[in-house]
This record gives sequence, C-alpha cells and structure tokens, in this order.
Amino acid sequence: MARISQRGDKTFKGMSAAAGFLIVALVAFVGVFLIAIAAPSLARNTANFFTSREWQVSGDTLAFGIAGLLWTTVLSSVVAMVIAVPIAIGVALCITNYIPKRLSRPLAFVVDLLAAVPSIIFGLWGITVLAPLLLPAQNWLSTNLGWFPLFAPGLSSGGTVFVASIVLAIMILPIITAISRDVFEQTPHDHVEAAWALGATRWEMIRTAVLPYGRSGVVSASMLGLGRALGETIAVMIILSTPADGEPFNPSVFAGGETFASKIANAASEFDTPSKTGAYIAAGLVLFVITFVVNAIARTIADRGVKS
Repeated sequence: MARISQRGDKTFKGMSAAAGFLIVALVAFVGVFLIAIAAPSLARNTANFFTSREWQVSGDTLAFGIAGLLWTTVLSSVVAMVIAVPIAIGVALCITNYIPKRLSRPLAFVVDLLAAVPSIIFGLWGITVLAPLLLPAQNWLSTNLGWFPLFAPGLSSGGTVFVASIVLAIMILPIITAISRDVFEQTPHDHVEAAWALGATRWEMIRTAVLPYGRSGVVSASMLGLGRALGETIAVMIILSTPADGEPFNPSVFAGGETFASKIANAASEFDTPSKTGAYIAAGLVLFVITFVVNAIARTIADRGVKS
C-alpha cells in the first residue's frame, strides 16, 4: 500500500489508535483498581477464599469466601443458557428460513424489544407474576426428582435459582437471537442453492448448509449471553431469597442464594471501612475475571469462524 501522507489520514489513524489504546487502558485500569483494593482484605482473610461459604467482614477479623456465590452465579447462568440457547436458535432459524419477510421483520423487532426492557422490570415481573406460576412445576420436579441434588426440595416460595434462571434466560434471549439471526442470514447463497439442487428438504438444507456455517457465530453469541447472565444484578437481587447465616448449603435450583453481583449490590450501603469494601471488591474481582474469560473465549471462537 502507498505510504500515508495526507493530513486527514494521519489524523484519523492517530484518533483510531488512541481510541483503541483508551479501551485497553480502561480495562487494565479496572483490573489494577480491583486488585489494589482487594489485596489488603485478602491478606487479612482468615478463611479460604475459594472454598469457604462464610462471610464475616464486620469487626477486626475478616473471614469470607466465594464458594456459595460462585455456585449460585454459575448454576443460574448455566440453567439460563440451557433454556435460552435452543429457543434463540429456533427463533433465529424461523425468522431467516421459514417465515415470509413481511412477518419475519416484525417478529425480529418484537424479540429485539426484549433487550430494551429494564432489568428491574424483569425482576419485579419474575417475583410477582412468574414465580407463582412456576411454583406447581417446581413442586412437581422436587417431588419426583428430589433424589437428584440439583432438584432437591428447597424453598416453598418463589425466590429460587430456578425462577431467577428463567428470568435470565428471557433477558439473554434477544442477544443470542439477534447475533444468530445475522449469522444465518449471511450463509453463502451458493451453499443453500447447492443443497436445494441435491434435493434436500428445508431441514436438510438448514442442517447441511446453514448450521455448519453459523456454528461459530452461535457459539460466540451464546458466550456473550453467558457473560450478560453472569453479571446481571438488579433482577437477580430482587428475585433470589438470601439464605440465613449458618444455613446448610443446598445445591438445588429450588434453593435461594446470592450471586456475585447481587451480593455486592445488597451490601453497597455497607462500604464504610476499607477492609469491608476490599472483601466485596475481591468478590467483584472474581466476577471480572470470569466475564473477561467468557468474552475472550467468545471472541476467539468468532475469529476462528471468520477465518474458516
């Protein structure tokens, strides 16, 4: 390429480079800030940070661990993904391959509108409307599948991980659907025509041409949805019932609990001492690392799909 010599090109190149550097610097600054604030509290922590469920940060002695927070965060997000991903793929395929254009555009617009609903609305709707409706199904599952730890009996109310997971699934549905829809629409027309020419049915065409082309895009979309589910705060905080101190650990989806985000949000008004603040910042640091890794994996998968 010819050497850049025009003033406008140089200016734009410098502004673009500065913008890219600024984003990297902001992410690095957040990481350094979290580590700097959390390190003193972690040094004074008398409990195992990764395996303990104890959370005592008042007074001179600090004893806190993230085992319970990590379990609830991962469990609710994974259950949400199990529910949302198949539905999102089905909706995306329906919009791009089955419904006529005059109907697919309004349907896509309605699905995308879910992303504009505030989190607090989802939380209030989940605890007041959805939770009572799901209570019979929750009781049936715990009665018939209670021998399995994930479906063991838990709360008799609606503030369970089960309800929170379904709400999270609804919240991440538009993200996964929108990206999957865009990927499916970009399937090379020659691949589709070749499948039709070989006498494939519509499902066979989707299975042999559309899905293989969009696999990496769907996976990366799912990982981005997982990142959103891991960090959701207000809706989860409203729905989940907080377990009492010293309550035995219950791994069931029908139990209550706290995620990293809801734990920090619930205690935001208690950041009155550096040691207490550092304990919650340490939990936030773990969430930061998890979401960073999830998004990095999504980007790697997406890049591999583009290259292939």
